[in-house]
Amino acid sequence: MASAEAIDYWQVLGLEPGADPARLKRAFREQARRWHPDLNGNDPVAEERFKLVNEAYAVLSDPRRRLAWESGEEPLGGEGTGVVDDPFAKGFPAFETYLDELFGESREPPPREREREREREWEREEGRVTASPPPPPPVPAAVGEETLVDLLPEQALAGERMELELRDGTLVEVWTPPLAGDGWRLRLPGLAPGGADHFLHLRVRTPEGLRVDGVRVLYTLELTPAEAALGCHHLVPTMEGPVRLRVPAGSSSGRLLRLRGRGLRWGERVGDQIVELRIVVPPQLSEAEEALYRRLRELADAPE
Repeated sequence: MASAEAIDYWQVLGLEPGADPARLKRAFREQARRWHPDLNGNDPVAEERFKLVNEAYAVLSDPRRRLAWESGEEPLGGEGTGVVDDPFAKGFPAFETYLDELFGESREPPPREREREREREWEREEGRVTASPPPPPPVPAAVGEETLVDLLPEQALAGERMELELRDGTLVEVWTPPLAGDGWRLRLPGLAPGGADHFLHLRVRTPEGLRVDGVRVLYTLELTPAEAALGCHHLVPTMEGPVRLRVPAGSSSGRLLRLRGRGLRWGERVGDQIVELRIVVPPQLSEAEEALYRRLRELADAPE
């Protein structure tokens, strides 16, 4: 029987344990940019992955939280655990704004804008006022194109050569990078009409619902409210066959459980399988079920 273990925050950021603060900050920037929901509109797991990256940095950059995590005192991330407050309860800020707020940094305006500001200051000092030139006419944005590409896990792992035929009949040879993942978008600059970019949207999934991301495997396990509240055991698929997973009592949607070593192998690297819990309420309830839910609501609303 496979058991759930705590998420390895170092692995989430792609770092070896004990990396210095500069490397930690740099790795966080890279992973946050990669998984920010605004930059991954077609990736169904980007939002949860971005939250996990944020949680990993919050723990590893805080000596107190990091020490507690390394000592095994804090539970695996999820609602009600107290590991990290959710800063995204009201949505996700723009990526650059998010970094500004997190690191307290301000980015200088581009050189051209700084030069224009100096010219305006000089004109004010000389007492001269000149009319601003009219803005240039808007340039219509080129519309990009996207092609959905299905890859087998072994193809995504090693990289795959493919020929892509564009709408105008042009054939383009493309190699997908090794360790590619489900939801990745590969940019082919300037190949769409009007000089726009063409994107390859990679889909790496198995018939059992496993999603591959490098050597890591992702799976969404749907639970009933009763299973999540009381805990249960479930057979979940893996790349090597189904395993029995214990779901702890009191689990919430979005909680991540890890099956160590159940991912893909690449040389000496062995990935894990991450199981995301999702609570699903039946669309229609029987009279008995509805009565029980009403009773639960009464108990929850009753004063202690």
